[in-house]
Amino acid sequence: MTTIEAPASREVPYVSAVAEAFAQLMREDPAIFIAGEDVALYGSVFGVTRGLLNEFGPERVIDTPIAESGIMGLGLGAAATGLRPIIDIMFMDFMGVCMDEVVNQIAKMKYMFGGKAKIPLTIHTMAGAGTSMAAQHSQSLEAWFCHVPGLKVVMPSGPYEAKGLMVAAVRDDNPVIVVNTKTILGMRAHVPEELYEIPLGKAHVVRPGTNFTILATGRMVGESVRAAELLASDGLDVEVIDPRTLQPFDTETVVASVKKTHRALVAHEAVRFGGIGAEFAAQIQEEAFDHLDAPVGRVGAPFTPVPFSPPLEKEYLPNADKIAAEVRRILGRQA
Repeated sequence: MTTIEAPASREVPYVSAVAEAFAQLMREDPAIFIAGEDVALYGSVFGVTRGLLNEFGPERVIDTPIAESGIMGLGLGAAATGLRPIIDIMFMDFMGVCMDEVVNQIAKMKYMFGGKAKIPLTIHTMAGAGTSMAAQHSQSLEAWFCHVPGLKVVMPSGPYEAKGLMVAAVRDDNPVIVVNTKTILGMRAHVPEELYEIPLGKAHVVRPGTNFTILATGRMVGESVRAAELLASDGLDVEVIDPRTLQPFDTETVVASVKKTHRALVAHEAVRFGGIGAEFAAQIQEEAFDHLDAPVGRVGAPFTPVPFSPPLEKEYLPNADKIAAEVRRILGRQA
């Protein structure tokens, strides 16, 4: 199992870890540039590109029109002709505007050209609810892209992961979508100052345990750790795994955990029906069926658009209490 840990040297917020990764990568490689809505003068609406315009200038930090199809086409053309673009799509919801470029062009070009085309393109975007931005600015749509051959999808769970996965994504010669969760941008954690990579396709055992496995993505990793602490009072020793990379998925690490604990639950913020957790659950039962003492559980959002109302949105979102309740339900089913 991969257990990469951040050295306890300094703490920085998630948003600063992303900005630092961008700056250090751009100093390292002049072929890297960033393009997107409000990424230059404004430093992005989330602050992840703040300061880059002053250092690298308007040729490498580019404010674009509000035209996601055009922005994505720019990224594809630049990547295919030798540059290494980072395309910022302000909200993941807006990926719907440029799906043709992403799904039918970016994901397919290497295959269509017999492996001769190289598309080192990073798509950086923000997902998730919890900020009262309503139904068109709050979705978690990562499962869409995990379904498309030719795309890699990563979903950091904290500042350390945000920087290390971003470095790996930008250095990769294939298209990578980096999905950040808006509500954890202020989270602080230990992040090394130097550049480092977290390898794509390797999961991380965040919390070792012996009698239950929770596989969680993005913000749900932290919620699952809190759920594990709640469940400790029930005498349960819960293991929490962060896949870090959703596509490719590290089945081996997860299956090894389930063979040890004999029970599993998958937690994500996205709508439960058709979410990436369904695929993860399927792979667990395919590879570890004889080791399971109960069906694989799933926790996700209800099948409804994200509410604007703060009380309704709070009820909509999965959290530690809901994860712990589902674990108890699974265990109660065995009684």
